[in-house]
Amino acid sequence: MTPSAAKSPIPNDRSPTPGCLVLSDGTTFEGEMIGAPTEIASGEVVFNTVMTGYQEVITDPSYAGQIISFTYPHIGNYGTAAADAESRRPFCRGVVIRDLARRRSNWRSEGDLDSYLASHGIAGIAGVDTRRLTRHVRNYGAMPGAFGPTPNDASLGRLRAAASAEPGTSGVDLVAEVTTSEPYTVGDGPWRVVAYDLGIKRAITTNLARIATVEVVPAGTSAADVLAREPHGVFLSNGPGDPQMSGTVTTALADLLGTVPVFGICLGQQVLGLALGGRSYKLRFGHHGGNVPVRDEDSGRIEITSQNHNFAIESGSVPGVRETHFCLNDGALEGFACKDVPAFAVQYHPEASPGPHDSRHLFDRFADLMSSYWGTTPASGPRAPSANSGAR
Repeated sequence: MTPSAAKSPIPNDRSPTPGCLVLSDGTTFEGEMIGAPTEIASGEVVFNTVMTGYQEVITDPSYAGQIISFTYPHIGNYGTAAADAESRRPFCRGVVIRDLARRRSNWRSEGDLDSYLASHGIAGIAGVDTRRLTRHVRNYGAMPGAFGPTPNDASLGRLRAAASAEPGTSGVDLVAEVTTSEPYTVGDGPWRVVAYDLGIKRAITTNLARIATVEVVPAGTSAADVLAREPHGVFLSNGPGDPQMSGTVTTALADLLGTVPVFGICLGQQVLGLALGGRSYKLRFGHHGGNVPVRDEDSGRIEITSQNHNFAIESGSVPGVRETHFCLNDGALEGFACKDVPAFAVQYHPEASPGPHDSRHLFDRFADLMSSYWGTTPASGPRAPSANSGAR
């Protein structure tokens, strides 16, 4: 093997194809193409700080419309496995990494990352100076970009044009791209929960299934349809993009709040906040990683959390709630509970996958809220709410 081949990030001795990532401000990063062949892949460029769990990140539907750059330099070393996929397919626009492992090594591995990306039609670029890219995004904010092969100057010009034309995620309905087309049921737990699929992850349905029989429904499902299913509770999932574009769910919540307990996470918190009269805003470069510290205002406990969102709810903007959690990195609102109706939400991912499990107790808190609200055990079914049915 020649020295130049040894340095290539391309596995399996495939001849490398030079490529470039171009941001909308004109900043250019050189690399080599991996994954599915493409002329141009474009999207909003964000970075994720996880050290492991790259397959779970890539298959998180919350990344629809985005190009994921991994800050950890060595990606692909333990391959891929079907059990680690968080959705039916990746919805991200592309992947940017520093070094793609030339060999996978793990007893669970069923394939390599390069082949996995190719099989799902996802392009990537490796050999990129991701430290420089991360620093640039931190300084100037998440921004549109485009990458592809660059055999000549004309191709580089096309990438610049594509980066400039990419709209990003503000004002774009990305939930419609990822939500299920038909309802389906997961688990056989004692409670009955209807889960709005705004981009739901499998780890979420797995955790909900511990406490409930979960019927996952499309994002456009009406409140009347939800209530006709006679749920003990309603869950609002994670999902991609701008919460202002999730109008159907926000409208449905007006008829669900106060009628059935509600628990939301990530985009679910944002649409709940909007439904209650709050305001959303776009973070400078988002929260994407598995090591974000959050303070629980009730207990004073610090939890290390998994997060993936570019938007947030403005602290102090939501009437009738008690703000319960804050991010210690930037002070962003990370959770609230309603004072007069049984509903609460957090901005982060208590299911993790990848990330720490500090916050999985929130699924049990949802079960406790349903028990308190209905004043009954799951086996006896819903009845009139108890006198002490407010959110905890």
